[in-house]
Amino acid sequence: MRDVGIDRRTFLSGVGSAMVGAAATSLTACESRDGRGSTKSSKRLVVRNFGGSYDEANRKAVYDPFTKETGIRVEVVNFEHDQMLAQIKEGRPRFDVMDIDMSNLVLFEHEDASEPLDYGRLKNTRNAGIAQSLLTPNGVGKSYWASVLAYRTDAFDGRKPTSWADFWNIAAFPGSRALQGEVDWPELEFALLADGVPLDRLYPLDVDRAFKVLDEIKGSVRTYWEYGAEPGELLSRNQIAASSTWAGRLQHLIERGAPLAYEWNGARRQSNGYGIPKGSANPDAAYLLIDFALRPEVQAHMARLYPDGPVAPAAYGYLGESTARNLASTPGNLLSGFDLDIEWWLENREAVTRRWQEWART
Repeated sequence: MRDVGIDRRTFLSGVGSAMVGAAATSLTACESRDGRGSTKSSKRLVVRNFGGSYDEANRKAVYDPFTKETGIRVEVVNFEHDQMLAQIKEGRPRFDVMDIDMSNLVLFEHEDASEPLDYGRLKNTRNAGIAQSLLTPNGVGKSYWASVLAYRTDAFDGRKPTSWADFWNIAAFPGSRALQGEVDWPELEFALLADGVPLDRLYPLDVDRAFKVLDEIKGSVRTYWEYGAEPGELLSRNQIAASSTWAGRLQHLIERGAPLAYEWNGARRQSNGYGIPKGSANPDAAYLLIDFALRPEVQAHMARLYPDGPVAPAAYGYLGESTARNLASTPGNLLSGFDLDIEWWLENREAVTRRWQEWART
């Protein structure tokens, strides 16, 4: 589900350093722009998103309906974050809207690479029940996703692990495990939850305690997965009994009869969002698209096509139970999970990630 992780890893490793260089001069993904990077037609809007099935779902749920309503044609590019930042810093962004995860929207804000949002132009954020944490100065949330516990339903004699404490309990739930590798933030929160820390007292993370708990399970960790489909592959081949995973990535396997299931208790939520790059050639059209995408009915349409949860609670009025129960922002799932603290991770990412890398190698 998450193509964002690879981009985030690349971006975080080079923010504020020598990433600008020649990156911008070699990019060719948007040939409809002129030499100054300005859009030739106000009837064209360029959106950067993750590509793949995510882009296909956006095309059907958002872009094509938006074009039909406004006459503004949407083009898509898939620049990585270092390329995006390079273009912006040179004053030549070859995209008008950023569809990226909220942690990178915060980073772009810190880098002065995005425009402050005028929420007066985003009427579908008004009194819509969107979480305040998703209404940031330079970015607005558009969807929730989550990392969750996944397991084989035939692995534990009919018993089901219902918490990260069960995931850590190898005696009661025997079998190999997998944890996430460097594709996203280290999963310290799951270790702390396994050790009894309440959801609402996770942050600031007790890093020493988390690594002590990680030590307890390390001998049972078969691998640290590095791409979204890997947990499902390992589980379906019976190479592991349980793993962390991005919610939604196992759904097609489950629908085909694979003995796999999710546990939403202790889910770590993150969000994708929209931002407007500094120097966007089409800010007016950008606002129109962002506001369109936040309509409850549009959010619901997107959720039917791609397993990210709507940020507008009213969207659930358009969704059936079979779809809603597998989304990160379903009311029940909201209560049983927690939101990753972006600011804590941005402040501590280098030290914690370096320590995790050393821990995983030894």
